[in-house]
Amino acid sequence: ACLVLISAVLYLAIGSAALTATVLATIPMAVAGGVFTLAIRDIPFSISAAVGFIAVSGVAVLNGLVMISAIRKRLEDGMATSAAVIEGAMERVRPVLMTALVASLGFIPMAFGTGTGAEVQRPLATVVIGGLITATVLTLLVLPALCGLVLKRSDQAKPEPEPEPLPQA
Repeated sequence: ACLVLISAVLYLAIGSAALTATVLATIPMAVAGGVFTLAIRDIPFSISAAVGFIAVSGVAVLNGLVMISAIRKRLEDGMATSAAVIEGAMERVRPVLMTALVASLGFIPMAFGTGTGAEVQRPLATVVIGGLITATVLTLLVLPALCGLVLKRSDQAKPEPEPEPLPQA
């Protein structure tokens, strides 16, 4: 139910089902990174890890939305699709990297802590760090390419405007 609500809000913000699906494609990559880091660190799945998956999914969707918004702004300014994708993606590299870096660095003490409560904090931090790494790579490299494909396909699906008839003399 929560994913449906997030999808609906994204659709209202973006206005395109295909671009909404493109943004939501960042979630599986974030989840895969979280699962991978849990497995590497031999940490079992727990409620704390589940909270980490929810958090990293939200950050992944937010970064995807930031990227798509920059690309769409360029398109609205009249730029060609490929140029809009490249410029929009290049403009959003720093904000996406900063979001991931700050969140990951903030969770490092939790991921490697050994004090009181560490057994609860460790799974959450591990999931967030691993998920942010993979989601950031996807957002910066794969998402712009997917967005370009979706936008080019939607451009091809638009009917060509019919030429106006010549005036009769």
